[in-house]
Amino acid sequence: MDETVSAADANRRFSHILREVREGHSYVVTSHGRPVARIVPAGDEGVASRSRAALLQRLERQIVVDAGRWTRDELYEDDR
Repeated sequence: MDETVSAADANRRFSHILREVREGHSYVVTSHGRPVARIVPAGDEGVASRSRAALLQRLERQIVVDAGRWTRDELYEDDR
């Protein structure tokens, strides 16, 4: 479970927080009561890593569609 710490408190206790993170603890940093960041041990498989892996697996299973070839001018064509 993540421990919640305010941004101001995290700033004051940063060295202490880093020592605890090194030991496996994690923190959610809040600003005005809202979560803005998460401090986790390096290499920790987080939500972003799992989401990225799930997306890549889904893309690998997806059918490849041949969209044909186009020129650079067609890519940047102005529709106005």
